[in-house]
Amino acid sequence: MRNNHNYCVIMSGGVGSRFWPFSKEGKPKQFLDFFGTGRSLLQSTFDRFKQIVPAENIYIVTNDAYAEMTKKQLPELKDNQLLLEPIRRNTAPAIAYASFRINAIDPNANIVVAPSDHLIMNTDEFVADIQKGLDFVNSNPVLLTLGIKPSRPETGYGYIQVNEEETGGIHKVKAFTEKPNLELAKKFVDSGEFVWNSGIFLWNVNTILDAFKKYLPDINQKFSEGKEVFNTPDEKKFVDASFPFCPNISIDYGILEKADNVYVNISNFGWSDLGTWGALHEISDKDGESNASLHCKSLFVESNDNVVAMSEDKLVVLQGLDGYIVAESDNVLMICKKSEEQRIKHFVTDVKFRYGDEYV
Repeated sequence: MRNNHNYCVIMSGGVGSRFWPFSKEGKPKQFLDFFGTGRSLLQSTFDRFKQIVPAENIYIVTNDAYAEMTKKQLPELKDNQLLLEPIRRNTAPAIAYASFRINAIDPNANIVVAPSDHLIMNTDEFVADIQKGLDFVNSNPVLLTLGIKPSRPETGYGYIQVNEEETGGIHKVKAFTEKPNLELAKKFVDSGEFVWNSGIFLWNVNTILDAFKKYLPDINQKFSEGKEVFNTPDEKKFVDASFPFCPNISIDYGILEKADNVYVNISNFGWSDLGTWGALHEISDKDGESNASLHCKSLFVESNDNVVAMSEDKLVVLQGLDGYIVAESDNVLMICKKSEEQRIKHFVTDVKFRYGDEYV
């Protein structure tokens, strides 16, 4: 039986610039169907959480610019289930906004916060872990995150160091470490003490509001000024006026790295945050030479370890390329070494500067 005091907040305001030009500001990656399943990443995330919490208890935090796209992809949402940011301010202000809204509706709420653009391979295991986590935070005043056993020394993820003591697979967190260099990542994986930070969080609404009060008093103060307007017709006007004054800070830096009541459930449900072309390549179907194609037909000649992504069903012929990303969307084609994909954000900045917004 689903608990009506359980709520879900899906974070869907990102631009997805690391997947440019396949993902553009006008249609970021969470709105794309990466694997030809007929459902975008956002729709798939919503489908998963509908199995855990009542659909009317699911809220999408996104940017004003993506309101119509979100409603089109999720027509069952009511307008009041969209929490619209007037400006991007990272995850802490977005989570504060959602927490104040949900608290106005249900001061006993348990909340799971999840990104909109992750890939989960084993839905049954995922549902079981989220349910277990919601039950845990319902009876314990803790901030819970889901940690993933690392399969490789990945430099693109944050890491969580865990204590050996556990309660039903849930460990107290020793420390958070943001994306390490390769040498450090190898040490983390070899030590067996670290898991990847999935970016999926669970807590009771009172626990997270207490944490904002303690660790991010500026944000707490700003939203507390309008405490009476949440879940009323005046909410949007208040948020539009207040949001720009919030610091641009993530929930990880702002609260989780400082708090002493952070716990982690070590999970194994086939997770990828699809944060990089490399991560996408790793989980995609590949030919015998480790080449992957998305949304297109491909002919690879004397080529290996490439990923090709097209916006429509096109034919791509590649000869003599090893370890490249070939990505196209409408009026842009990008060919970039997979090993240097961290430079894509710089390409986007340069393109914007030289040719304007039309191409980003």
